Amino acid sequence: MARPKTKGELISLSNKNFDKLIGFIDQMSVEEQDAEFPKGTLNRNIRDVLTHLHHWHSMLLNWYKVGSSGKIPEMPAKGYTWKTTPELNKKIWKDYQKVELSEAKKMINGSFAEIQKIINNHSNEELFEKKKYKWTGSTSLGAYLISATSSHYDWALKLIKKAMK
Repeated sequence: MARPKTKGELISLSNKNFDKLIGFIDQMSVEEQDAEFPKGTLNRNIRDVLTHLHHWHSMLLNWYKVGSSGKIPEMPAKGYTWKTTPELNKKIWKDYQKVELSEAKKMINGSFAEIQKIINNHSNEELFEKKKYKWTGSTSLGAYLISATSSHYDWALKLIKKAMK
């Protein structure tokens, strides 16, 4: 499916890609799920990938909360710019190194559910009209949601599959 342009497409693709990702992980043996990826990627195992996704969900949830209060959130995070996202991702990686895979799975499922609530609570217009909300700047709420869901899950699945070869 192409990039979502409607609420229905966003719900469908975010759920489909999330289910594909989690389904792929769940069909793996425990040993495969705990295996280290080959060198060359920041995220070194499935736990790293899931906590990365969870943290980006959490940041989006915070942006949404702050933006809904009429304020402009610090995006992507305090002390970082979109150009310094690689440094932010390194900090995210470091912050979750003591989290177990089982906990990472609970975290991603919880934050996924919270993101889905946001999607479901908005109309198509509220999701996809550009500049509708001051905090989303020149883009739409839907664009942020796509980046944090369907597109990010697709990236994660490709990364895991490549690492498992």
